[in-house]
Amino acid sequence: MKVKAYAAKEPKGKLEPFEYESGPLGPEEALIKVEHCGICHSDLSMLNNDWGLTQYPFVPGHEIVGVVEAVGDQVTDRSVGQRVGVGWNSGSCMSCECCITGDHNLCATAEGTIVGRHGGFAEKVKVKAIWAIPMLENVDVVSAGPLFCGGITVFNPLVQFDIKPTDRVGVIGIGGLGHMALMFLKYWGCEVTAFSSNPKKADEIKGMGAHNIINSREPKELEAAQGKFDLIISTVNVTLDWNSYINTLRPKGRLHFVGATLEPLSIPVFPLLFGQRSISGSPVGSPAVISRMLEFTGRHEIKPIVENFKFDQVNEAMARLESGETRYRIVLSH
Repeated sequence: MKVKAYAAKEPKGKLEPFEYESGPLGPEEALIKVEHCGICHSDLSMLNNDWGLTQYPFVPGHEIVGVVEAVGDQVTDRSVGQRVGVGWNSGSCMSCECCITGDHNLCATAEGTIVGRHGGFAEKVKVKAIWAIPMLENVDVVSAGPLFCGGITVFNPLVQFDIKPTDRVGVIGIGGLGHMALMFLKYWGCEVTAFSSNPKKADEIKGMGAHNIINSREPKELEAAQGKFDLIISTVNVTLDWNSYINTLRPKGRLHFVGATLEPLSIPVFPLLFGQRSISGSPVGSPAVISRMLEFTGRHEIKPIVENFKFDQVNEAMARLESGETRYRIVLSH
């Protein structure tokens, strides 16, 4: 079957109309007709081959919402006509310890939707059916794409670390990931603090759910918050003075990375030892946790803040993302 898509032929290349042969549908796969696809900063990183993983021609897109058009003969829990979402992962082995125990997202051979295969900037996409997550009627379809990568990335730690409504949680970086983290944490019941370097966004940030804002460029404000937080989620991809943030953690507090900072962390050990503090990271969530996120999102009517473009405006949309001025995610629609 021929699939029309948008692909780049080289690093940092322009996305151009591209057609490829998708091959037969596997017994455990679902074929999805793409309706909407969010653009994540990971798409830009992969386009530029920043991580050394990209194969060209490269079709980005891993925040997909669409309708199941066909299923393989072993698929029993997805049906033609069902609306689903697909995120960073499009497959996992289903037989390793991680998959068997429900941590499919940690499978050593998990398949990335845009790693070594063509993604969702296309008319259609094939994935293992378990990773095509059924949509719920009370979740907004047009803005939902970013939930399947950015959203689950910041939701997953709340589940993994048993975050409590009484916890005090900080979020570093109020952009594509961070703004969704504020919304989730607000309805989770936490006291939420945003670390932001842009005072002009204060009203927006509070509207998203932050109770407090700390100017991350003011050392005195960081010093005043020492010993306050049970959890800090870092969504940024730049190097900061991590020791200052560690000092804002309570005993047994955690600094958790979901943003892909490429430089090694320079962190002293004594603040970790004496406060029994932790440093950790996590990827996207398992299918079960993604489904839980969708239920939570629908219950509280949470919607990512998005800018909308048509698929034939894909290069304009990518340029908008690269500018850093996006408020706060971009979604392409057919």
